[in-house]
Amino acid sequence: MIKKWFKNMGPGPLVAAAFIGPGTVTVCTLAGVGFGYTLLWAMVLSILATIVLQEMAARLGIVAQKGLSEIIRTEIQHPIIKLFVVLLILSAIVIGNAAYQAGNISGGVLGLETVLEHQNITVNNLTINPLNIILGVCAFALLYLGNYKVLEKVLISLVLLMSLSFLYTAIVTKPNIVEVLQGALIPIFPEGSLLTIIALIGTTVVPYNLFLHASLVKEKWHSEKDLKWARRDTVLSVILGGIVSICIIVSATAIQATEINNATDLAKGLEPLYGSYAKYFLGIGLFAAGITSAITAPLAAAYVATGCLGWARHMKGFQFRMVWMGVLLLGVCISSLGINPIEIIKFAQVANGILLPVIVGFLIWIMNKHSVLGLYKNKLWQNILGGFILIFSIFLSMATLNKVLGLNIF
Repeated sequence: MIKKWFKNMGPGPLVAAAFIGPGTVTVCTLAGVGFGYTLLWAMVLSILATIVLQEMAARLGIVAQKGLSEIIRTEIQHPIIKLFVVLLILSAIVIGNAAYQAGNISGGVLGLETVLEHQNITVNNLTINPLNIILGVCAFALLYLGNYKVLEKVLISLVLLMSLSFLYTAIVTKPNIVEVLQGALIPIFPEGSLLTIIALIGTTVVPYNLFLHASLVKEKWHSEKDLKWARRDTVLSVILGGIVSICIIVSATAIQATEINNATDLAKGLEPLYGSYAKYFLGIGLFAAGITSAITAPLAAAYVATGCLGWARHMKGFQFRMVWMGVLLLGVCISSLGINPIEIIKFAQVANGILLPVIVGFLIWIMNKHSVLGLYKNKLWQNILGGFILIFSIFLSMATLNKVLGLNIF
């Protein structure tokens, strides 16, 4: 049974790898340091919402054998609305992932630097960290192979490594299990926690994962009979990813210090309390989080761009490769040269903030179309859950815009 399950393990771990990047690690670290276990409920809520949406995306990809961006492009008939939606998706996913790619690579490098010594190289007054380039080359090699099975196995291995690393780190801090359960099950809103709650949910319920999942499932499965495996794969993988995030929050709660600002500070803070092994395990976990996101972000951007523009969508296609190469190259350059991508990231945050409720709305609309899904369209209870998530995503969008643009909505 276990062997059969591993054989049918699909894109789920890739989705988990995509939403657990250095940004997630940092947000969870700050949540644990600032609010202890009290915001664990926000992560539990995020996991449930992600399972509902990712199951829809997976079902759509298997039944329709098309990616989400391709279906949106073909199903929207009004030319002006279609143009607006396509431009919004391309801006948020392709440009946004290019902006975040620098953070993915930098996060992986921070993990390595926690464990290894490093030496910067100076060329014509430019200081370059060679580890950024090494990680970029590794991501390039895996993506250029264009072999889904190889990519899947590598990312599954990295996700398992990341999971074990963060789980071990949480265990050595000896958390209070009763307090952990209370934090996970009882919603509490400590003073000043709203933006952190928004960040925890926003870093888990990720728009580009819906596109990535719908595209990847058709690489793995081709029949409605496989839906049961896709559902199990989705549920188990998202829960596993959520457990990783929860472990990071639990680990950070053990550090009672205000100078902790990111995962590297957390690693240093754990060392005097729990020994150097805690630092090494956390560093390995951060490296795995960085490299997996550095692979999945360009991949998602390529699937979205080719679907929106009607290009060939196979992994070895010229246009497909040009998109992910551009995203990867930009990320390596920004991270290697120390360029501050803050304005691009702000733009990406705004675009993603607008995009999330739009995509959730379109996804629910498509999931109710008999012409696309036939007997596999949404049931009433799925629409009810989706409706709650849509309303919440609108709130999340408004809060994101309020944070980035200072609109004083709240």
